[in-house]
Amino acid sequence: MHRSGFACFVGRPNAGKSTLTNAIVGQKVAIASSRPQTTRHAVRGIVTRADAQLVIIDTPGLHRPRTLLGERLNDLVYATWAEVDVIGVCLPSNQRIGPGDEYLVAEIAKLPKRPTLVALATKSDLVSRERMAEHLLRIASLEQTHGITWAEIVPTSALTNDQVDLVADVLIAQLPEGPAYYPEGDATDEPTETLIAELIREAALEKVRDELPHSITVTIDELGLREGRPEDRPLLDVFASLVVERDSQKGIVIGHKGSVLRDIGTAARAQLSALLGTPVHLDLKVKVLKDWQRNAKYLNRLGF
Repeated sequence: MHRSGFACFVGRPNAGKSTLTNAIVGQKVAIASSRPQTTRHAVRGIVTRADAQLVIIDTPGLHRPRTLLGERLNDLVYATWAEVDVIGVCLPSNQRIGPGDEYLVAEIAKLPKRPTLVALATKSDLVSRERMAEHLLRIASLEQTHGITWAEIVPTSALTNDQVDLVADVLIAQLPEGPAYYPEGDATDEPTETLIAELIREAALEKVRDELPHSITVTIDELGLREGRPEDRPLLDVFASLVVERDSQKGIVIGHKGSVLRDIGTAARAQLSALLGTPVHLDLKVKVLKDWQRNAKYLNRLGF
């Protein structure tokens, strides 16, 4: 019997959803920054086994929106929940279950067609056994408060690879019988261009995280193998723009004599070469689209 289907992880921002997706898939398909609200669109990670195929959809964190971008991201979350077979609710062990978690579970409980629910006590490496036991009891108590049923409750740590395989097994066990949707060997159906843009954005967030976490997005202006290179020595040319909302932010991203932009380029180039298996020439520039997060025309143009 072959099982196949779709799962997604939900949790408040920074609950470890992207890190867990990458750990289960076994390679980087979602950017994981220590900054909350990093994921902006549904990334699919694919796990193929002899008897099953699990497709993981990584949604943005549900939050109370303050901008048009925020509203669009929330719509994406609800649309995804309606389409999956199983939802893994990530409840970090190092934090008490709070109003944000209760709100999420309540929203899932309202779904007319509710997927199977699995609770994941993430970041298990950060807590003692006593604290974990208390956390698991608290997770179990959500069943009564919200009228839901957990198919399983699993402690896990993506960072130390603790029980990551078990999480995959548990998710797969909840899937219906069905054929594989993607060819073996595929880890994601993300277009290469999107992955490249996301890796550049991750590098930028690491460098300027305190000043402008959400104001940065990345567009790929041009992408192609350089002509006239010998076949055994290819070079991929990537021309990309870091888009910010104000002139003052442009200065922050460029840095003194271009130092910050250079650092972003160096970090991103190393990641891209590793991901694509090809040396990369990366040309970065910074442009200002005034208040792009609140402007429908800009959001459409940027693909949100």
